[in-house]
Amino acid sequence: MAEIDRFLDFLVKHDGSDLMIMSGSKSVVRVHGELRPITFGKNSGVLTNEVVKPLVYEILTDRQIKVLEEEGELDLAYELPGVSRFRSNVYTQSHGIAIAFRAIPSKIRSLDELGFPPGLKKLASTQRGFVLVCGPSGCGKTTTLASMVDYVNRSRQCHIITIEEPIEYLHNNVNSIITQRQVGPHTESFSSALRVAVRQDPDVIMVGEMRDLETISTALTTAETGALVFGTLHTDNAAKTINRIVNVFPFEQRNQVRTLLSETLTGVVAQHLLRRADGSGMVAAAEILIGIPAISNAIREGKIEQMISIMQTGRKFGMQILDEHLLELVQACIVTPEEARKKARNKRLFE
Repeated sequence: MAEIDRFLDFLVKHDGSDLMIMSGSKSVVRVHGELRPITFGKNSGVLTNEVVKPLVYEILTDRQIKVLEEEGELDLAYELPGVSRFRSNVYTQSHGIAIAFRAIPSKIRSLDELGFPPGLKKLASTQRGFVLVCGPSGCGKTTTLASMVDYVNRSRQCHIITIEEPIEYLHNNVNSIITQRQVGPHTESFSSALRVAVRQDPDVIMVGEMRDLETISTALTTAETGALVFGTLHTDNAAKTINRIVNVFPFEQRNQVRTLLSETLTGVVAQHLLRRADGSGMVAAAEILIGIPAISNAIREGKIEQMISIMQTGRKFGMQILDEHLLELVQACIVTPEEARKKARNKRLFE
């Protein structure tokens, strides 16, 4: 058993989401959004690089150590059998080595268990198009994507390809066949994996992160060919998501991109995590856009400001704006008005 496993076991037992072990600092866990220091015997107080480095290197392969020492950072997945899997990032900083862990539950929760409205099932049920799950870091995008992939896996017979860095949730074949690929060991990059995916007979492709123009462009053209493509962006609402995609392209290509996006976009889920009123954990609030003709026209014509009013009147299609979901959570006493106000677009609703 690796020494660092004791920290990870503590994280899971205390319902934490993240663990950070850093040279020059105390170790901390994040529980329900709040940071709390942790100590273990000789590893108490501020840790030196001489303490942290062997803790980290014990769980790395020789190849991973080489990448870390050459590039100064490394993404990996780590599993503590019987406890949990963890998404990890090792990096160097001014005081030495540091590592951050994000706990990944072994069980993939269903969309119903996550508390999402039926609009997400509608998006996951489509046969083709482009579906984006967005939100700030740590808002649960990976969990939502895993649940949507699991919904497809249980409800359809198809070939699903996931492209991740690293592989986080592990999927077992149910009604579908799932191929999980990791950037680094299995493929050079997200964009290169996407380019060859069309030759692997996919029905559904999940892209763990869309970081650059090449990946976004390839995802759009892949959706145009007839596959269902899931992806993520670090934007906090549907309108910003559309603008981010369009604006990543050179100015002279943007009209063409708007047309392509209007034809392929199936939907956008922009989510945030809020503390529950009873202190028992976190709950997701989501804005949902569905690519109905009115939305497609607004994208094609560059009239993104019209999308909010279309979403407000489009509940029968499964759409909702974030403030509507926040109000529902407050009225059900799931979150406090103060907590909802932090995420709301119209803060006066919660005063």
